[in-house]
Amino acid sequence: MTPRTLVDVFRGLEGLKKPDLQLFKKDGKWQPVSSDEFVARVRAIASAFPGLGVAPGDRVALLAENRPEWSQLDFACQCYGAVLVPVFPTMVAAQVEYLLADSGTVVAFGSNADQVKKALDARQSCKGLKHVVAFDDVPFAGVVKFDKVLEDGKAAWAADPNGFEERASSRKPDDLATLIYTSGTTGEPKGAMLTQNNFVSNVLAGCSVLPFDSSNVCMSFLPLSHVFERLLEYCYYYRGATIAFAESIDALRDNLQEVNPTIFGAVPRVYEKVYARVQDKFAKESGLKRKLIDAALAAGKEALDLKSQGKTPGALLSLQLLVFDGLVFAKIRAALGSRFRFAISGGAPLGKELAEFFWSVGVEVYEGYGLTETSPVIAVNTPAAWRLGSVGRILPGVECRIAEDGEILARGPNIMKGYWRKEEATKEAIDADGWFHTGDIGVIDEDGFLKITDRKKEILVNANGKNIAPAPIENALKADPWVAQAVCIGDRRKFLSCLIVPNVEKLVDWAKANGAEGKSAEELVGDSRVFALFQGIVDRWNKDKSPEQQIRKFALLPQELTIEGGELTPTLKVKRRIVDKKFKDAIDRMYEGGKD
Repeated sequence: MTPRTLVDVFRGLEGLKKPDLQLFKKDGKWQPVSSDEFVARVRAIASAFPGLGVAPGDRVALLAENRPEWSQLDFACQCYGAVLVPVFPTMVAAQVEYLLADSGTVVAFGSNADQVKKALDARQSCKGLKHVVAFDDVPFAGVVKFDKVLEDGKAAWAADPNGFEERASSRKPDDLATLIYTSGTTGEPKGAMLTQNNFVSNVLAGCSVLPFDSSNVCMSFLPLSHVFERLLEYCYYYRGATIAFAESIDALRDNLQEVNPTIFGAVPRVYEKVYARVQDKFAKESGLKRKLIDAALAAGKEALDLKSQGKTPGALLSLQLLVFDGLVFAKIRAALGSRFRFAISGGAPLGKELAEFFWSVGVEVYEGYGLTETSPVIAVNTPAAWRLGSVGRILPGVECRIAEDGEILARGPNIMKGYWRKEEATKEAIDADGWFHTGDIGVIDEDGFLKITDRKKEILVNANGKNIAPAPIENALKADPWVAQAVCIGDRRKFLSCLIVPNVEKLVDWAKANGAEGKSAEELVGDSRVFALFQGIVDRWNKDKSPEQQIRKFALLPQELTIEGGELTPTLKVKRRIVDKKFKDAIDRMYEGGKD
């Protein structure tokens, strides 16, 4: 039966009999959670809700890293009729307080002491918050243990299994499934109201074009609070795949080797870091080995160009690729595990040069596009239809058109109901004809592939009235292994400038080789030799560019922009207004006595 709700997706797990639906690492070993245990836990949590004072339609918040309990609680909410409010674990206390208060959260679940404390601190301004539940043991009074919730829920389900079944069976496609708060790069967060049908329509469409199946082992490390990862995992559960929860982003390299996943999804920043590490290793090679690497990459790129045109590499190139695969490409792919099939990229634009590198070495990364408000996928590249530099063709069942000003508009069953308690904001986002205004600028080419050129609100308009799209410039700079992050500055300014964060690992290696070992990051970015190195990178960008696209001045920042520092959203997008304010002195210095 084709699912109409997320409850139907859950029903598909009830008779699956899969011994390892979920995997998590504990005490140094990967532990399985069977589909039977998963189903039993979902029933128990949902059956415990009445005892916690949760009524259908109430909001339940979740502050947790990716772990088995995340999805168990999610499906319990869907079966019971509660509305899940996911909270990024990187959010600070004030942000958590706003989300819990705005949503009217009744019960908050936290993974550990850090997350639970944020929920407890929010109690004063969240008068409706009845309980805080902790997955792990925490040193706070007045906290409900998750094990107690499971114990009470199992007893409640055993006493009245029909109660769970009746509530689950009464769920309708238009029922509210979740409130996901947007990252808020331009203002206060807004809660996007997504329904059961919003998600299910996206799951069915996504699974119709991407090869998810029960043999897949999928690594989960992009936060489940992000709608992209959550949708991916709904697809995994629908197909009966295994989901392995990474311990942390720092442990990801080891976890990939241990689990050997076939699929994962990630934001471009993850791919950029992998690319930088590989390029750094290449840079240390010399002589015949370096020539071999260069020849392999050139052959890979040549073959990719042919494939993108629908052509097959000739006999000689095919033989070269076979040799280079064993000597170079396979060693790069080995970092992802021995069973890797493909990866998916979303959440932000993936630079074309970055995508070409991965495809050239045999790592297929299918880039997609969407927003929280679109549940999230609007378009995606697939094995049957891909074009690098694009975000793929429009997903089946979704409508997409380009407005007169270039803005991408979308309409379909995946579009949110609106913003929670924000009618005016909803009217601004969704017009009278049902078109959602994405705020992104793009084009659809003659073959139906969508290309994103920039964010409408992030277009820089210089003092001469020229429009400058910062994303392509920033992506081009980040393609250099020396550049970790780049933020273009130039709105209402006389010329374009840029804040650049160097790759720390390469900076440290440079210091060791150039008599600057032991110097701080602040001292290194102030070294004239380092500045000259980055001037060369900027000069390479400026070559053959129009005057308004040329970077006239730049400043090196000694440390990365981070979520904790407030410069990045939880999905790693740059908060440009915060950056402008936080680095005002550095920016002002670039424009003192600047060129026209």
